[in-house]
Amino acid sequence: MQDGLWAQVERLRDWLDEEAPPAEAGDVRLLRILKISEELGEVAEAYHGATGANPRKGASHTFDDVNKELADVIVTAMVALATTADKPGQLLAEHLDGLVRRVMPEG
Repeated sequence: MQDGLWAQVERLRDWLDEEAPPAEAGDVRLLRILKISEELGEVAEAYHGATGANPRKGASHTFDDVNKELADVIVTAMVALATTADKPGQLLAEHLDGLVRRVMPEG
């Protein structure tokens, strides 16, 4: 599944490379990284809407909306990683393994 997942991410990255206005490589990386914060803002908005935290808007979202926005953050971060790293799938897998080893007890 991981290979298929990263193949889809690479397809998205390639599509963005082809369709986005021309930019310097550093600008492309920066814009893809900044896009993560935009998507995170949408998670916050959906959460506020799901909990009714904004009295002016009331219950404008559901937790299904929150979950979809969280998925957008993950995909956007994966596209950014695929833009900045040579082997993003390997890098993420190794990083996750290191995190798990660091925080989980032996065994």
